[in-house]
Amino acid sequence: MLKTKPYEFWFVTGSQHLYGDDALKEVGSHSKEMIDQMNEQGDLSYPIVFKSVLTTSKDIHKIMVEANADEKCAGLITWMHTFSPAKMWIAGLKALQKPLLHLHTQYNREIPWESIDMDFMNLNQSAHGDREYGFMVSRMNIARKVVVGHWQDESVIEKVSGWMKTAVAFTEGTNIRVARFGDNMRNVAVTDGDKVEAQMKFGWTVDYYGIGDLVEEMEGITDKQVDELFREYQQLYDLPEEAGQEGEVQGSIKEQARIELGLKSFLNSRNYNAFTTNFEDLHGMKQLPGLAVQRLMAEGYGFAGEGDWKTAALLRMMKIIANNEGTSFMEDYTYHLEKGKEMILGSHMLEICPTVSATKPRIVVHPLSMGDREAPARLVFDGQGGEGINVSLVEMGGRYRLIINELQAHQPEVETPLLPVAKVIWEPKPSLSEATEAWIHAGGAHHTVFSFHVTTDQLYDFTEMAKIECVVIDKDLKMRQFRNELKWNQAIWG
Repeated sequence: MLKTKPYEFWFVTGSQHLYGDDALKEVGSHSKEMIDQMNEQGDLSYPIVFKSVLTTSKDIHKIMVEANADEKCAGLITWMHTFSPAKMWIAGLKALQKPLLHLHTQYNREIPWESIDMDFMNLNQSAHGDREYGFMVSRMNIARKVVVGHWQDESVIEKVSGWMKTAVAFTEGTNIRVARFGDNMRNVAVTDGDKVEAQMKFGWTVDYYGIGDLVEEMEGITDKQVDELFREYQQLYDLPEEAGQEGEVQGSIKEQARIELGLKSFLNSRNYNAFTTNFEDLHGMKQLPGLAVQRLMAEGYGFAGEGDWKTAALLRMMKIIANNEGTSFMEDYTYHLEKGKEMILGSHMLEICPTVSATKPRIVVHPLSMGDREAPARLVFDGQGGEGINVSLVEMGGRYRLIINELQAHQPEVETPLLPVAKVIWEPKPSLSEATEAWIHAGGAHHTVFSFHVTTDQLYDFTEMAKIECVVIDKDLKMRQFRNELKWNQAIWG
């Protein structure tokens, strides 16, 4: 799997000198104990590093600047152990460029009713220290995650850990690099867009390459390399009987192996972790990439068809959050409109990631009407069942909107022998008709990222960090309210 940097999160505690040096030592001791125990529990996605108890504007600003400059620091976690006057946080908060989490907790879980005194009160003032600090962050309109509860509670750890994954995905934005082999599909609107704006907003780099650049890389792949990868396919997947001997079927599968090796070599040598292809741009290629693309997605590469660079980058970002589990490029293919059982069949011509598979993938070689090339090999499987989301990132004339539809997927129970594609079936919430109406009003695209492991809350946090619009379609959808929300967003976001 593609790896990210060994990120960490910095923890700083707010206080002031009013309480005296002994009290501040205890504040620091409490902070270190908390962080040590939270790390030792082993449920956090990334380690937390305790940095300091901050009591002056100068020290706060200094730590924020250091966080910005440290490549391993993916975000800052703040906690006001006692009362920390918020004006001294202004300069530091203005300087901070990393994601921010406000942990509203206190060291002591319960009130010691029989022994509580003013000394205890002075050292357990998060209830109003965090509110003073919270006001300032809101007053400055700074995006942050707020997590409330005792630091040992599983729900608190879970929320912090989920936010960490999103913060890393956001921080990785400057490392998300998309190679486009060919342009986007001609005359298609939603796959186009402003790549400069995307780099300014998310840090994503999107570069064009002619398909000949990929073909040249493929020509450098040896037959020995292809044969070795073919044997790996034989171990991992069910292959057609004809693949056991030389001929068109084996040749088609080996051609995908050559494409896979060429793609991976091209991307790795140029530091790309996402890519697009386009069936309209295949000069010099024998097949449209299928099996090759599916396997690269399974390694963590972002991908989208038809030149859709936004969805390719979004997939890479969401695979970081999901640790590459159960997350794929997707397309709403066709509807099942049986009354009371309305569902969507999701697939694509060739390219669905096997991380969403419920069955052992099998390799199939079958003609493809698109692209006017040889019959390509692809992995065919049935998708998992379970709760998930389907997500679209669209550009609405100078601004970005992320659209999230929550769903219930079902493992397919009926065979489709004449449809040799990987497929996923789901019920969008609250229903197919309502969800699709809302999706269309929001301008949602036909290309999406489908995930069983990324949550709505994590993506909402991402939109807060990136300062883009987010709309959610879920079981609580009210259509008139949703359409008004789109109008309000238009007024707010321009």
